[in-house]
Amino acid sequence: MREEGDGPEAVAARLTGRAVVARRRLAEAVTEVTLDGGPVVVKDAGSAEAARAEAVGLDWLAEAGSVRVPVVHGVEGQWLVTGCVAEGRPGAGAALRFGRELAGLHAAGAAAFGAPPPGGSAEAFIGRAPMRNVPGSDWPGWYAEYRVLPYLRAAVDRGTVLRGEAAVVERVCERLPELAGPGEVPARLHGDLWSGNVLWGADGEVRLIDPAAHGGHRESDLAMLRLFGCPHLAEVLEGYQNATPLAAGWQRRVGLHQLFPLLVHAVLFGRSYAEQALDAARQLLADH
Repeated sequence: MREEGDGPEAVAARLTGRAVVARRRLAEAVTEVTLDGGPVVVKDAGSAEAARAEAVGLDWLAEAGSVRVPVVHGVEGQWLVTGCVAEGRPGAGAALRFGRELAGLHAAGAAAFGAPPPGGSAEAFIGRAPMRNVPGSDWPGWYAEYRVLPYLRAAVDRGTVLRGEAAVVERVCERLPELAGPGEVPARLHGDLWSGNVLWGADGEVRLIDPAAHGGHRESDLAMLRLFGCPHLAEVLEGYQNATPLAAGWQRRVGLHQLFPLLVHAVLFGRSYAEQALDAARQLLADH
């Protein structure tokens, strides 16, 4: 049983050295704590390892000097305390700037595909799901081994994907070298870039939260933005392309990069995501 002094208000006060004025719950595991001097966000990451991984990831994204992220005030046990973003409405101008900034983040690079942020662990997380950051030199092989196949096996074990159905995803993995398109250098990825992790600030600027940061293929972040819908996605892509054009044929590879997050969601949330993953795999094979 958690002691009263171990709640989000007490953690925020200890990590910032400021007095608590008020609090309000933003989500099941997220609390806004108003301190003497302004609000902060306190997140229960579920474990000390997950909290540290998220903090290290945010710092690594910030080091690129491109995309904006909330400041990290500190980590205590499973708690992560960050700055609070005053949210506004999405706008086309902010989306264009965000696209350019995302291109700059990716261009900051990583040591290898699968490389964790400096100081980060191989045992990482995407949301509350485990994710291994193991460096590799070859993106197709690394993506199959450490992203797609582990979650395909987990989905089969849970009965979310039938054993006979798994073969279509396995065929995609076998053909990844030809499906992956031109070679890319490792990009510095947010890694969990769905629309809920894109905050449109009241100041007209975008900030990113909840990263699953690692070295990867830059098209993966863009594919996840498309998967779960992002306001003004056309402008985001325009800004990105103006800064760092994507390789020819990237539109045909969107489904390839969506396989991993779809399989993660199939394991966590059920059959409908498994069907989307299987459809994406079939389409990839049909198109190539």
